[in-house]
Amino acid sequence: MSNLPKLSALDLAALLASRVCHDIISPVGAITNGLEVLDEDNGDEMKEFAMDLIRKSALSASSKLKFARLAFGASGSAGAMIDTGDAEEVVRSYVAGEKPDLEWVGVRVLMPKNKVKLILNLILIALGAVPRGGNIKVEIEGGEEDTRFTLTCSGQNARAPSAFLNMLNGTLEGELDAHGVQPYYAVLLAEACGMNLAIRLEGEDVIITAQQ
Repeated sequence: MSNLPKLSALDLAALLASRVCHDIISPVGAITNGLEVLDEDNGDEMKEFAMDLIRKSALSASSKLKFARLAFGASGSAGAMIDTGDAEEVVRSYVAGEKPDLEWVGVRVLMPKNKVKLILNLILIALGAVPRGGNIKVEIEGGEEDTRFTLTCSGQNARAPSAFLNMLNGTLEGELDAHGVQPYYAVLLAEACGMNLAIRLEGEDVIITAQQ
């Protein structure tokens, strides 16, 4: 972290809030559009279209908020433990609205909340590695003292997200924005958990690892 930009607590909170707002503004806006259609058009076909749009957008907004609450929120007290099965449900709901498919491998256990938050933040990075879709395999191994996460990102033109790669290499330049703050936060979480992050290409796949 010594080569990364230094953010105050206020700036970090503001940028993370901007990131969350960016994620949910689209489905919330779609709900508003659907309600406007209901107000302006009494035709049965348009009513059906509007209600379908509202249902899908409400589900998307709910999934994104639940994910953000776990990935960025307090998630209980400082020493809270989180069920990885509950985390998997939140992740699956979120990824259902994205292009890649999800494969989750690991025994259901209670895990320190920061490690669970790290998994979710690494999944966001993994989604950026396969922007055209494909598959993300999440593997959780080891116990509390020797935890290892491996995310294998397979898809057309899979690539290592440049901001995350530059952060790990210590070559990031310029100021952080609401987009770049998420991988920055992932690095902070890894440090808090005593885990080392790495990303590499293996054939056509992008492999992201975090291990103690």
